[in-house]
Amino acid sequence: MLKNIKSTYFIKNIFLCVNEKQKLKVVKYNKSLQKYIDISIINYKYFTGKYIIYESTRIGKEYFYYNDSLIYEGEYLNGERNGKGKEYDENGILEFEGEYLNGKRNGKGKEYNEEGKIVFEGEYLNDKEWIGTGYSKEGCTLYSLSNNINGKGKGYDYDGKLEFEGEYKNGKRNGKGKEYNGGQLIFEGEYKNDVKWKGKGFDYNNNISFELKDGKGVIKEYDENNKLEFECEYLNGERNGKGKEYNKDGKLEFEGEYLNAERNGKGKRI
Repeated sequence: MLKNIKSTYFIKNIFLCVNEKQKLKVVKYNKSLQKYIDISIINYKYFTGKYIIYESTRIGKEYFYYNDSLIYEGEYLNGERNGKGKEYDENGILEFEGEYLNGKRNGKGKEYNEEGKIVFEGEYLNDKEWIGTGYSKEGCTLYSLSNNINGKGKGYDYDGKLEFEGEYKNGKRNGKGKEYNGGQLIFEGEYKNDVKWKGKGFDYNNNISFELKDGKGVIKEYDENNKLEFECEYLNGERNGKGKEYNKDGKLEFEGEYLNAERNGKGKRI
């Protein structure tokens, strides 16, 4: 089928240029060019998995090849999404509306769930949420970003209660921070790559229940009634070593060994 051209990337960009120069209002391809590379618009759609209909040099619509459903409508520049646009899922439900640069989400935007409710609103940088607020399906604040979680930020639970506040790096908890459960402080200290690394844990009476240093210690977890649920040796930010689990009545339910946060090795149910 392709006698002279083997690069599907090259083929895709040829047709993008052809479409833009001709200001196509319907899907067409350059017949004289097709004679040289032996490819049609059907083959183009097959290789790319999608196709674009340009209404002008800057405005176009992008479709899935297999069901012709709209996946994007908005502004283009040099064959890439640039400017304002909207994205849709394969069922035609709006997923995102906002600004693009060089084919990626850059600038102000809003992200939606399948029910049409906003799950994030703010600014994007290179396709990543950068500054803004994330929401649960009930509309409660889940997290707040200052600069894509490089710096200080806050996270919230599904009831809109503060779950974490502190420092982030590359989207992970890194540096000083405080962790909460139902609004109750349960840990304060330092984090490393999203795990507790150094600091103090608290029970629901605000008493110190454990201490960590360099990712090591014996960690304890409590329920909202301040009953001990779990205690285990802690290493490299996870449950590693001997541990115990308790039921709601505070009775020992399991005792054994853990590896990478999972039961692993010797153990017994009580």
